[in-house]
Amino acid sequence: MTIPRSEYPRPQFVRNEWACLNGPWSFAVDPGDSGRERGLVERAYEQEILVPFCPESKLSGIGNTDFLNAVWYRRDVTAPAAWASRDVWVHFQAVDYDATVFVNANEVCRHRGGWTPFSCNLAPLVRPGETFALTVRARDDHRAHTPKGKQASSYKNRGCHYTRTTGIWQTVWMEPLARVHMRRPRIMPDLAAGAFHLTVPLSQNRPGPCSKQNCTTDTGRGQTPSWRPRPPLPTAA
Repeated sequence: MTIPRSEYPRPQFVRNEWACLNGPWSFAVDPGDSGRERGLVERAYEQEILVPFCPESKLSGIGNTDFLNAVWYRRDVTAPAAWASRDVWVHFQAVDYDATVFVNANEVCRHRGGWTPFSCNLAPLVRPGETFALTVRARDDHRAHTPKGKQASSYKNRGCHYTRTTGIWQTVWMEPLARVHMRRPRIMPDLAAGAFHLTVPLSQNRPGPCSKQNCTTDTGRGQTPSWRPRPPLPTAA
């Protein structure tokens, strides 16, 4: 089976080692949002969905456009043994709206926000070479006061309001990371100075020097980029 949306999901910050988790997941609709009490964290489900398509979409294999106040996903995943000595992280590019992630029935992280990516460190519950159960509960109560954009509050589409989007609707993937690693860089342009400011945060800051760099850009007049280091400044522990 061809994995949908199998391209690297973060082209501006590429690492070579990663695994796409798109494809078939077991799936369950939880109309009363009682799945945790009914044991849905620990067992497989009868339906199958094709991630990353939302359950309202026909491409997902579900095509259910009713109100889906809560849904559950589950999949068995094997972390490659070649990732030894590093932590296993799983990334969700978007889950609408309130997502809770479980590993082997243990809650590892929670995120609110239907259009922003988030990540979960699965250590120490998962070690490279092991197979684990990855479960996701997504809540999206249509009666709640949450940002919905133009998603329809009524059953049918009307006017400019379109069918709702629930649960996973962007790529799910995982990668190995060292305990201390670079987080996503932030680039801020400075038009007045003809420069940009690059910030590369670390997962764990440690005492020691850091340097700030100035970069001059090519203006089309033959100027070549140059780096001018500033004096080191202390970094917070």
